[in-house]
Amino acid sequence: MQHEQRMLRLYDLELSSRLLLGTARYPSPALLAEAVRASGTAVVTVALRREAGGELAGQGFWSLIRTLGVNVLPNTAGCHSVKEAVTTAHMAREVFATSWIKLEVIGEDDTLHPDVFGLVEAARILSEEGFQVLPYCTEDLVAADRLINAGCRVLMPWAAPIGSGRGLNNPFGLKALRAHFQVPLIIDAGIGTPSHAAAAMEAGFDAVLINTAVAQAHQPVQMARAFALAVEAGRAAYLAGPIEPRDLAVPSTPVIGKAFLA
Repeated sequence: MQHEQRMLRLYDLELSSRLLLGTARYPSPALLAEAVRASGTAVVTVALRREAGGELAGQGFWSLIRTLGVNVLPNTAGCHSVKEAVTTAHMAREVFATSWIKLEVIGEDDTLHPDVFGLVEAARILSEEGFQVLPYCTEDLVAADRLINAGCRVLMPWAAPIGSGRGLNNPFGLKALRAHFQVPLIIDAGIGTPSHAAAAMEAGFDAVLINTAVAQAHQPVQMARAFALAVEAGRAAYLAGPIEPRDLAVPSTPVIGKAFLA
């Protein structure tokens, strides 16, 4: 199965790291660069609207990203309609010279819940235009199936609302998603601590994308390294095959042949 391979393959690119890192909300470009290096990531996400707006100094930010030697996954963060998302994707392809796009179509502002109807429509349009689409979605099985039918070969389900730090909000739904689909599944949004990331990897997800939990930590560089270790540990545990939870105790020391005193 794809998700049992040790190397992560997203479309036509094979990656050694299963940790993806966002680039927004860091205290400084220098700390961002250090965190990227500490994480060992091979992919960073960049919001075109944010970058163009000068949050990290425009061309200076893009120059910094190029020096890090990582792959860039542009995203359509902040888009609320199909037209807006498709237009932003076209601009991102020109700016970053990549057909990759992390597709976001937001339907509700308080939770930043994806608009699954608009997401499927935008995914189909962009896939037909040659984009390699990685959609930010929920754990909804029907929406996931529609996205795959629209041409997506990777899905990015949320763990919880963006920036909430709540971890795996619906473990049952996420495990059902993992069981139903063999495409790479990257947990995106809601991860707050390295233990959350490890839990996602132990559940068989292929990677995690972290932004706020690293960028807004008191020590972003150390937190980036902590997430790298957690992702590695969670993946190793998944491949090793964890025991199933039990309701009763099972003695670790055999009782057969044990001497009993009268």
